[in-house]
Formats: sequence, C-alpha cells, structure tokens
Amino acid sequence: MSGEKKPVKPLPAATVTLIRDTSRGLEVLMLQRSHSLKFMPGVFVFPGGGLDAADSSPEMHALCVGLEDEAASQALGVERGGLAYWVAAIREAFEEAGILLAYDAGGGIVSLHGEAAERYRAHRSSLDERRGDFGTIVRDEGLRLATDRLTYFGHWITPVSAPRRYDTRFFLAVAPERQEARHDSYETIAHVWVRPQEALDLCARETLNMRFPTIKTLEQFTQCATAAELVAELSSKGVVRPLLPRMTRDGRTLLPGDPGYEDAGKVEN
Repeated sequence: MSGEKKPVKPLPAATVTLIRDTSRGLEVLMLQRSHSLKFMPGVFVFPGGGLDAADSSPEMHALCVGLEDEAASQALGVERGGLAYWVAAIREAFEEAGILLAYDAGGGIVSLHGEAAERYRAHRSSLDERRGDFGTIVRDEGLRLATDRLTYFGHWITPVSAPRRYDTRFFLAVAPERQEARHDSYETIAHVWVRPQEALDLCARETLNMRFPTIKTLEQFTQCATAAELVAELSSKGVVRPLLPRMTRDGRTLLPGDPGYEDAGKVEN
C-alpha cells in the first residue's frame, strides 16, 4: 500500500454570473462569503452552489422555459440530467442574491417590487431557514423558470489536491430590471455591482479577495462594453471545455496548455 490518499470526488454545482448595463458600463454582481464559513471564507464569488436532488425532478423540469433535458445534457456533454444545472443556477441566484429568473403568468420576468416584495422576501427566508421548497414556491406563485435566459459558458473542476471539490458549470444571465440584489446575511454578508476590470484591479491590490476561476471568468468579460455584447460573445464560443487547474510546488496555478501543466499533475497526484 502506498498510503496515498485518493482525490476527493467533485460534487456537481452551478453558478450564475449576473450582469447589467449602467452609465458606468457593464457591471457584474459579486457576493462576499461569510468569514465564518469553512469553505472560502470572506471570498467574493458569483451566486452558486451544489445541486439539490429536487433540481433533477421531472416536476422542476416541467417548469422550465425553452429548454429540455436532452438539449441541456447535450450542451454539457452528459448523458442525462443536464437541465438540473440550469435549475440549480436559478435557485441559487434567488437564495443567495434575491434575484429570481422566472416568468410570471403574463409571460414577463417576475417583478419583486411593490406588493410582491415582502412576499418574496418571506419565500427567500423560508429557503434560508430550510423551511421552504423552491419548487413549491415557483408553482404556488404561478411562475416558470427562465432557463432560456441563461447562457452556458464555463466548466471548472476544483484541483485534485483540494479537500473539498466541485465540478461547476458556469452560466451568464442579464439581471432583471425590476429586481434588486440583496445578500442573504447568512452565507453572504455583502454584495457589490462592479465593472469586471475594476474587480480585477481591486483583486490585484488585495482589496477584493477572489479565487482563480472567478478571476479568469472576469478576464473574459473585460473586452465587452454591454450585456448584449457579452451574451453574444459567450454564445459564439461553441463547445465548452472542462478546466482542471493544477498547482505547482511554488504555489502557481496552471491550466491545460500552460508550460509545466503535465509535470504539475505528476507532482500533485
């Protein structure tokens, strides 16, 4: 026996990058994770998390607009169950950021202003406190999930040396106009709308703590001036390749194709 530990199996997860157009230019929503969390404390991230069993249910899939499991699975390169990632991304955006990507009975994006504001805040609190069920909320409110508004553009897998690993699919969505982002004050303690290059500059000055996949994602956004331009750019990329970073002994992070990547894999494994 070699005594070497086997890598932890990565858990399926989804994250959604919410963007908007402003007078300052294109902005992206960032959430700061609580300092009390064991996993990535204090780090600024996009809304996201692990898949729940209910995300794969036929009942949830029946509520999705413009996308079926076969096409979603083909886009992700999996045999079946791909639509669950779109559902999870929408659910996590509501749970963590208070943004609900869903259509109302009239076919428009649901408004969380006015009379509906307090009701949806109560719905969100029920999810935070594990008292509610996302599918029940969507059905009771007569909503359909706006899965057709999500653009799949990234696939990151946590390095094999990490004690906690995720196999995460990245989505992009334009934030609805009649909704306001709110951190949940539980897993997330702050939120900020920030221009991609500004976020990268703040990270370089160690003012905004971000992880490698977040940084690389924002680097993709810096060349686009508007939300429509970014959606078009990412939609034209074609097949999304999985990215499994590898760590070198001196602390550098490498991606497939980088010099030394294969050797780093030998050291890590």
